[in-house]
Amino acid sequence: MNASGGPGDPAGAAVVVVGARGTVTAWSEGARLLLGHTSAQAVGRPAAEIFSPGPLVLDRAWHGQSAARHRDGHLLELDIQVSPALDGDAAPCGCVITAAPEAADDAMVRWAFEQSSVSMSLYDDGLRHRRLNRLALGAMGDVPEESLRGTPYQEIVPEEAGRRGYGDHLRQVAETGRAMHYECYTRDPVSSRDFAWNTDMWPVRDPRGRVRGVAVAAFDSTAQFWARQRLALLNEAGAAIGTTLDVVRTADELAELAVPRLADFVSVDLLDSVLHGEEPPPGPVDTAVVLRRVAHRSRSDAPVAAVELGEVDTYPEFSPPARCLAEGRAVLSQAGNVDFSLWVAHNALRDAKVRRHGLHTVMAVPLMARGVTLGVALFARGTRPEGFIDDDMTLAEELAGRAAVCVDNARRFTREHGTALALQRSLLPGRLGDQPAVEVASRYLPAGSQAGVGGDWFDVVPLSGTRVALVVGDVVGHGIHASATMGRLRTAVRTLADVDLPPDELLTHLDDLVAHLNSEDDARGERGPGTSTEVGATCLYAVYDPISRRCSMASAGHPSPVLRLPDGTVEVVPVSAGPPLGIGGLPFEATERELPEGSVLALYTDGLIGSRDFDLDAGLERLRGALAAPAPTIESACDTILKSLPPDRPVDDVALLLARTRALNTAQVAVWDVPSDPAKVAETRQATAELLRCWGMEEAVPVTELVVSELVTNAIRHGSPPVQLRVIRDRSLICEVSDGSNTAPHLRRARSDDEGGRGLLLVAQLTQAWGTRQAATGKTIWAEQAL
Repeated sequence: MNASGGPGDPAGAAVVVVGARGTVTAWSEGARLLLGHTSAQAVGRPAAEIFSPGPLVLDRAWHGQSAARHRDGHLLELDIQVSPALDGDAAPCGCVITAAPEAADDAMVRWAFEQSSVSMSLYDDGLRHRRLNRLALGAMGDVPEESLRGTPYQEIVPEEAGRRGYGDHLRQVAETGRAMHYECYTRDPVSSRDFAWNTDMWPVRDPRGRVRGVAVAAFDSTAQFWARQRLALLNEAGAAIGTTLDVVRTADELAELAVPRLADFVSVDLLDSVLHGEEPPPGPVDTAVVLRRVAHRSRSDAPVAAVELGEVDTYPEFSPPARCLAEGRAVLSQAGNVDFSLWVAHNALRDAKVRRHGLHTVMAVPLMARGVTLGVALFARGTRPEGFIDDDMTLAEELAGRAAVCVDNARRFTREHGTALALQRSLLPGRLGDQPAVEVASRYLPAGSQAGVGGDWFDVVPLSGTRVALVVGDVVGHGIHASATMGRLRTAVRTLADVDLPPDELLTHLDDLVAHLNSEDDARGERGPGTSTEVGATCLYAVYDPISRRCSMASAGHPSPVLRLPDGTVEVVPVSAGPPLGIGGLPFEATERELPEGSVLALYTDGLIGSRDFDLDAGLERLRGALAAPAPTIESACDTILKSLPPDRPVDDVALLLARTRALNTAQVAVWDVPSDPAKVAETRQATAELLRCWGMEEAVPVTELVVSELVTNAIRHGSPPVQLRVIRDRSLICEVSDGSNTAPHLRRARSDDEGGRGLLLVAQLTQAWGTRQAATGKTIWAEQAL
């Protein structure tokens, strides 16, 4: 036998016959030359003492490389072919082993295969393992390769890889003959570490082109996979963190994003000043720090946090969170480190939580923005065995940096929003006083958007003669500027209402004021690029007289009021909608309507009936339905409307004003037509005194006689006919004298030698209030006494 021969060369082959019991039954001369054992020494010995046990499978053919032991004890790498021997019943009765030294080229290929930096496997056309290199064997638990040869892949490939389609890809390559590339993932059952593999599969063909097997090369791409995951997480943070201008929600978004993709537990603690919108002190915090827990998330269903949401915790100076705040950088600590152990032991509950959940590594990252420390984010791992690496710390710092900027923006918004809201509430009326003409109730609901508070307002202005003015308005835009503009308009409406202008004339003056404000803003250059070119506003102004039971109203681009009559009928009052304030040059038209006693008039801004879910017409119908619902009080009617209409977070401010009308009966009002004759003043004075005695108001007779005498005398002397006196008894006593002249009287200081000029001065000193109001023809001078 030629020792250099091989299985393909029978003349130089080493041939060994193995019986059914695994013992050598025949030993060729080539075997003696190759392995040094004589026939007498080899025959009768177990074949496993000479050959590796892997190939000695009697019922299966096999061809490959294996080791055999030479007589002198060293191992020879041989190219071996095993052929099973069958008896007459075709049952295995042994095998024939043909062996030859491995060729030099074959050895080089085998070495390259075994030493490859990628995991390599070879399967036959039945998808049974033929060859695996050391990396592939390591992925399967470092079992001996010989024990895997000829084993179907289902019995060896990790279950996790099988679930992710490893076997499907193998079968597809074997059946179609097309190469495939994909990425699969496995988990080490011992360490529970996750691995990613870039896998190539290609068919192995014989010289005739037939698929005889499948080769697999898998590259460990775990590092690249987690790098992509970190990059994807960072990209996602741009959209997922800071979706609202809410400090707590922003902190929760950071925790929600990082668990479980970066950490098994994340907590976010902030300084109390941040939550209040205040400016924290600049620079790092270098002492034991008190922080409030605003967010935490964990991978486990069981509670991991040692601090409840909303509670405060004091972090000692040696703890990782306090250290990171003092140093102004991320701090990494793990079980076994002194600072970690001391910090955990400092709090019994934290110590129990750490032990229970196996938390072994933490990263404390400061939340800093614009040089200001806001708080700290803590990232911890326990479920996954691996600790944080430098790339994880870099990612955590990036996430914390993004979150810190968003938290700071939310903090600044909280402060500015609070300032604007305080300004707005200070400009809105406080407690609406009980009015003789109406019973009122109001609600104001700020918008839930990030735009800030708006310029909605309402007001109830008492007028002379027991009348009342009802006002509701809406300034376009949001923020402090809108609130300030609202305050200016509300003040202007009160001033114009004090002059007792009709609704259409009042809106005309208000329109001029808005145009003037626009001119002032242009002159100061307060409107920059992208802002509205003009201040815009809408307003509805209504005046109700409880004596005549008539209501006059005018609108400047504002929604029409809704009226509920005493019989339960609800209707929209058809008010002529004039242009919004600030347009200029277009008239306003007043609408007059008689309102039965007990009618409820609803004035509101469009935020009440506007929504993303329905249009204004649908919102108006819902308002009518809510107003029609029975309500024991007008306050409860307000609540019913707010529950029925605006969403939980309205996109615009909501202002609602409800007024239930009252009426004065004829017994409370007396009217006299006074002839334009000074001699009739005494008769008028006497008739007034008799009226007061009938009303049981004898104590008011002296002052009232003097007031009536002065007002009627002035009307006769300085006015023009017709002259009329009206006395009204309600919560106060009101005397009104009307005449046909438009000339308004005024107070003046009389000289010592003047015979007159002191009448109005006496009226002003003796009464609670007095004033003048203009009418279409003439004027009315009134004086009011408190009862």
